[in-house]
Amino acid sequence: MSNIFLSLEPKILWSHFYRLTQIPRPSGHEEAVRTYVADVAKRCGLEWLVDEAGNIIVRKPASAGMERRRGVILQAHLDMVPQKNAGTAHDFTKDPIDAVIDGEWVHARGTTLGADNGIGVAAALAVLESDDLRHGPLEALFTVNEEAGMTGALGLKPGVLRGDILLNLDSEDEGELFIGCAGGLDGTMRFDYSCEPLPPGYSGIEIRVSGLRGGHSGMDIDLGRGNANKIMNRLLQMGREHHGLLLASIDGGSLRNAIPRESVALVAVPSAQKVAFLDELHSLASAIGLELNGVDPELRVEAADAALPVGMIDDTVAQRLFDAVAACPNGVHRMSEAMAGLVETSNNLARVHSDGRAVSVECLLRSASVEGMRELADAVAGIAERAGTVAAFENGYPGWKPNPASPILKCMVKVYRDRFGKTPEIRAVHAGLECGIIGANNPQLDMISFGPTIRHPHSPDEKVECSSVLKFWELLVATLEEVPEP
Repeated sequence: MSNIFLSLEPKILWSHFYRLTQIPRPSGHEEAVRTYVADVAKRCGLEWLVDEAGNIIVRKPASAGMERRRGVILQAHLDMVPQKNAGTAHDFTKDPIDAVIDGEWVHARGTTLGADNGIGVAAALAVLESDDLRHGPLEALFTVNEEAGMTGALGLKPGVLRGDILLNLDSEDEGELFIGCAGGLDGTMRFDYSCEPLPPGYSGIEIRVSGLRGGHSGMDIDLGRGNANKIMNRLLQMGREHHGLLLASIDGGSLRNAIPRESVALVAVPSAQKVAFLDELHSLASAIGLELNGVDPELRVEAADAALPVGMIDDTVAQRLFDAVAACPNGVHRMSEAMAGLVETSNNLARVHSDGRAVSVECLLRSASVEGMRELADAVAGIAERAGTVAAFENGYPGWKPNPASPILKCMVKVYRDRFGKTPEIRAVHAGLECGIIGANNPQLDMISFGPTIRHPHSPDEKVECSSVLKFWELLVATLEEVPEP
């Protein structure tokens, strides 16, 4: 694959982004991309280290005459979300991303692009490599596993970072400066079961839900998009209650931080009920399609004959599972009173998966407030208890409280206004930025998050706007030059 980005500006940033598209880097597989960062540091003669968590930190001395400026940390994460369309043959641990330029946008064929957070990584590498920029002392912090638990940020030891300003390069709307974010918490309900033999007189059917847009479970949670797990559960509940459906296996969703786009279930129904079941299935699917037509017009529900399952999930367990998934909160729980239009608390019913021993129901809870998170967790725990199981919570991370009086915010607003002739929007985001975690362990940091315009992250529709990347770069470079002395 040739470098399709040669015509785009800034060339040095896009050159690094192209190389990143050629390096497989799903969460948990950052070894090769970390080596790439280290190679850039070596080539530039820069100090670098890898910490115990697997993060890589590169340090660059100040430009001549800028030694007294406040130290700046450029921060981005190395991993990307591995999502692909059904029918797309792609191994995210081996295959490069097939990127395409389509007018003003760059996207990938059938997969996520990795602009989240590849553009931020490329920008930091471009700053490290450039020899014509003016800046104070710099550090570049490249974290690992952001998309699957933020373990890189969580494992960063206090005192490792030397700077006192952190520029997080992981936001998705050019012209907006982010000064706060939500915290997050993983919640899991587990339904243990034993496999029971299938009675005679049943037919096997595979039900598949697909065609949903999905998206980022924080940034897109307020768009009302369909949730494949919720849709599948409605279909299965109907089949069980009206036609004696038995469940053999289910696999819905893929990642906690992605709105689930697909689900597949293997079921059996009494052969005498098969025609009536399929008729009602398609009728219910049509009704759900009408409900979601404005936000998910490509929803597909398909049912096909399948080989009879060897064993079925205990029907009592299946009923408890269906009831719990139906009751589980999904989507916006509460809007913020402090900032208009901002989601404060939400839940993504991300994954419903059987493995032959248990069905796991996995959620990602988000809230900007400790009280909101506690309330939502209590609701999920109560649903689990009523369903005869226990909800386990782990991998919690803090939010980032906005500081409207931030000195770096004041600096960047002035830089943006002077350069682009307008004032940027000041916002908080309903997503888990690493700023919350890093700032909790490094309270001296003054932080801002910003980036280019990226649409539909965490889905195969992900795309980045070319012109916004140039503005993002210009803002970054100008900010580094204007960072004041202590």
